[in-house]
Amino acid sequence: MTSKSDGFSRRGLLLGGASAIALARRASSLVPERVVENDRVRQSVCKWCYRGLSLDELCAGASAMGLHSVELLDPESFSTLREHGLVCALVNSHSIPRGLNNPEHQEDCLEKIRAAIEAASAAGFPNVITFSGNRDGIPDEVGLENCVEALTRVVGLAERRGVTIVMELLNSKIDHPDYMCDSTPWGVELVRRVGSERFKLLYDIYHMQIMEGDVIRTIQDHHESIGHYHTAGVPGRHELDDTQELQYAPIMRAIVDSGFQGYVAQEFIPTRDPLESLAQAVRLCDV
Repeated sequence: MTSKSDGFSRRGLLLGGASAIALARRASSLVPERVVENDRVRQSVCKWCYRGLSLDELCAGASAMGLHSVELLDPESFSTLREHGLVCALVNSHSIPRGLNNPEHQEDCLEKIRAAIEAASAAGFPNVITFSGNRDGIPDEVGLENCVEALTRVVGLAERRGVTIVMELLNSKIDHPDYMCDSTPWGVELVRRVGSERFKLLYDIYHMQIMEGDVIRTIQDHHESIGHYHTAGVPGRHELDDTQELQYAPIMRAIVDSGFQGYVAQEFIPTRDPLESLAQAVRLCDV
């Protein structure tokens, strides 16, 4: 993952009604009218993985498939989501390497988290993302305490606004060298110390397969600390197909069996037709 922000132009504000309808039909014609049948897993998709599609095109395709959300967006994109009947299940805040574990970055991060919470609450969206940041020589226990201190300054606002802050677990082996929140036990301990139902983990299955494996057991043991999930194929972060090592159907069943009521977002980078690849993954995860 190189970016979690929507840096694309919002053509939806420039198109007339007829053009918008034509665009939606063009995008939705690339996939079946509806892919989701069971809908026991509320599925979302991350915009940054689809650089070749405008937000309008991705929203049209996602809506046609039966997805609920396009995520990792900023507030200026919310109106486009509404046009397609979608939500943003996870709202952007601050950058990945400069996070809450370092007191030098906390004020900037907290300002952005507060703004994201207010925007998410006003729109009726459920979650805001945060990151530990890179270690930069900070011991893990010190970084843990720094994150606790920072989160206790903002979690009260999240509680009042009905929004959940989720910290993403990322791999430090390949994609994010030196990132601190790179293990489930560290993240679970952070959730325990913060002690609020409005702070959880974003369990990224791709990243944690690289760091730890044992995905299903981890979900079974720690599902109460998890507020959001991301997918992608391992290795390579591409399609959920027979080129990768994970079996996503049983992983999704484990998530459903845990009683999870949140969102699972597709976050792989397509190597083929993007909407066809997305439809394939959505169908696989619709257990």
